[in-house]
Amino acid sequence: MLKKKLFILLSVSLSVLILDQWTKWIVHTRMRYGESIPIIDSFFAFTYIRNKGAAFGILHSAPPYFRDPFFIVVPVVALSAIFYILAKLKPEEKLTAVSLSLIVGGAIGNLIDRVRFGYVIDFLDFHWAEVYHWPAFNIADSAIVVGVGIFFVMSFFQKDGNP
Repeated sequence: MLKKKLFILLSVSLSVLILDQWTKWIVHTRMRYGESIPIIDSFFAFTYIRNKGAAFGILHSAPPYFRDPFFIVVPVVALSAIFYILAKLKPEEKLTAVSLSLIVGGAIGNLIDRVRFGYVIDFLDFHWAEVYHWPAFNIADSAIVVGVGIFFVMSFFQKDGNP
């Protein structure tokens, strides 16, 4: 089972990581900071945002001496916990392995940005007209949300209460 778990981890997380970093590279090299390119009028645009905070900009205004180390240490601790859980999974828990691998790929993608730039590049910008805006996000964020969602749902189907 170790080979299957390793295959799932590497294939899923590397796919997420490559897609995430490639799309961020395109945004970073081909758009100006703050530039917005409408894709679907009054609904979706590519908008180059630099997020110094967590999801939805949480802690973006925290002092850098706290914020910067915090956003390096927390993902490393979370990744360690995820690797531990992955190692404990049973052979039949393939979907849980996929969910954790999505989270790993997304966490590493955003961690790379934080180490390289001191912020995360966000660009997927959903809105209704120009009144209601969902905070911009990226591929890594999407993978994390989907991975957490699958993990949460799968936790309800575990018979012994273990992930």
